[in-house]
Amino acid sequence: MKFTQRKRKLEYLLEKIQKGRCLSLEGIASGFHVSKRTAKRMIAELREEGHFIVYCKSSKRFCIEDKEEKN
Repeated sequence: MKFTQRKRKLEYLLEKIQKGRCLSLEGIASGFHVSKRTAKRMIAELREEGHFIVYCKSSKRFCIEDKEEKN
């Protein structure tokens, strides 16, 4: 996969997380046609870019945590 394709996929994944549409690693993997391991790497890459992505066990989905709440 080329860099631009991967970057577009990451941007789309971030958009889905921000809108509350990412339920699980399995959902991400099937939606992007990748393995669960690759889905984990995609989440990790977004975290490395500075996005505070967490998995909420109560709502059973990934979400963006407000870093102001931590302080």
